[in-house]
Amino acid sequence: MTLLITVFAAIIATVVWYISPKNDMNVGTLCLMYWGAALMWLVDAIAEYIELGAAYFMPAGADVLNDTYLGFSVVALGLVIWLAVLLIKDPQGRVKAALMKNSTK
Repeated sequence: MTLLITVFAAIIATVVWYISPKNDMNVGTLCLMYWGAALMWLVDAIAEYIELGAAYFMPAGADVLNDTYLGFSVVALGLVIWLAVLLIKDPQGRVKAALMKNSTK
């Protein structure tokens, strides 16, 4: 489930990056994080398949639930990191303008 969730998040982020008229929101960073996570989970799935064989395709319900929570946690953490990068880089200058506005009062 972690692989599927991160691949779907990567595909959605890539589509948003591709159709956005100007890329000033650093969506490319989000794409790279999600594709990197998807690649990591793919390698993990291959290694687990080599270890378990056909039993890999019959996981227990608790394992599926844990993998689902982990997948959504990875997507949420990617969004938090992307927002932090966005606030630090401040491509539109809004954070700087807000800070300057508050410092002059």
